[in-house]
Amino acid sequence: MSEEHRRLLEVARRAARAAAIPILEVYREDFAVRHKSDASPVTLADERAEALIIAALESATPDIPVIAEERAAARGLDALPPPRFWLVDPLDGTREFIKRNGEFTVNIGLVEGDRVVLGVVHVPVTGMTYSACGRNTAARQERDAPPRPIAARVAPASGAIIIHSRSHADEARLAAFAATLPQAERRISGSSVKFCLLAAGEADCYPRFGTTMEWDTAAGQAVLEGAGGSVTTLDGAPLRYAKPGFRNSDFIARGRAG
Repeated sequence: MSEEHRRLLEVARRAARAAAIPILEVYREDFAVRHKSDASPVTLADERAEALIIAALESATPDIPVIAEERAAARGLDALPPPRFWLVDPLDGTREFIKRNGEFTVNIGLVEGDRVVLGVVHVPVTGMTYSACGRNTAARQERDAPPRPIAARVAPASGAIIIHSRSHADEARLAAFAATLPQAERRISGSSVKFCLLAAGEADCYPRFGTTMEWDTAAGQAVLEGAGGSVTTLDGAPLRYAKPGFRNSDFIARGRAG
């Protein structure tokens, strides 16, 4: 990890952890839910967290543009992505936030060219922060404790653990995928926590069938790759970034290869 990337990772980590404060303030209150033009929900927590993160990133790294979910919804996206940019989902798992089940995250990733090179995923309810910048750099930090290294595992011979979305599951395709893995166990989780469970060796595979946006996946992919895992499209190619419309195709995230 270069000194510059080390500094940028710390910038992202501080911003993500700070964003948890307004998120939890709204979470503890009664809050209104609105819907954007794509019918996805948004709350005051999304907006307050994003404003804080954008201000922090633009202050610390004025030369790196910030592409963030709510700003993109309000202003649209440039046709030509910049060569280097932050990708921010200030509250990934808004549906889980609304259900008050704790399975929502703050996601900040840095994209260079078409690759995500570092990422931070923070879980506000638990105070857990996952981060990575390159292979064998993945770490998990519980509140103010020192970060501890984490690593993805090789799927056990007794059967892989498949983790999938709580709110966006395609049951028919999931069942067909699970049938290809002998003795597989299925578990459910919201938001980019799924990438982090793979990175920590607590699950083995996360198939996602259906549309996601790049800000949904960038930080989690960086953490998983930093732990020795992978995220690929269905044809086996690495999931890339700066695509037209910042839209992802179907993908499969996996732990360490055997």
